[in-house]
Amino acid sequence: MGEGEGEGEGEGEGMTEYLQRMARYNRWMNRKLFAKVSELPADAIAEDRDAFFGSILGTLNHILIADLFWLHRFATSPGCREALAHPLTEYPTPASSREILFDDFAELTETRRSIDGLILDFSETLTSELLAQSIRYRNMAGEKQERLLGQLLQHFFNHQTHHRGQTTTLLFQAGVDPGPTDLLVMMMEEG
Repeated sequence: MGEGEGEGEGEGEGMTEYLQRMARYNRWMNRKLFAKVSELPADAIAEDRDAFFGSILGTLNHILIADLFWLHRFATSPGCREALAHPLTEYPTPASSREILFDDFAELTETRRSIDGLILDFSETLTSELLAQSIRYRNMAGEKQERLLGQLLQHFFNHQTHHRGQTTTLLFQAGVDPGPTDLLVMMMEEG
């Protein structure tokens, strides 16, 4: 690899800029997705559709829960603590990845917007040095893990995208077209 190149980077783009773009995409896509979900009645949002997390509501709760788990893990790192530790005290601490933190879609939407703002603000604090730091944590099975923050953030954003893709399928099944979801569409909108 040449200078400035690395796993997960765009051509001529550093990892920091890439992750900041992914934070913007997360917010952009969640705004679009939640607007589309809000077109459905509450019972359709909560309807069990035989998806991995049951319903649209269950899947959206899972994404939020996973984000909270990861943000709490990131906050244990000295380099991330200032940006995350205090703001995270305002949010519930989930007990499991299948929990329904919010069964009211309006509350879920409000919390999602707030968390997306926190993620975006956090992304602005990232540096190459910080991304190269190790984060020690326990996975859901309680096993000790250690990975570089940059790698974990790539997983963090990929996880969101994966489950939003499931949500768009559930929306289609409910008769709602989620519209374009590609990162490239956001990049074109940004200019």
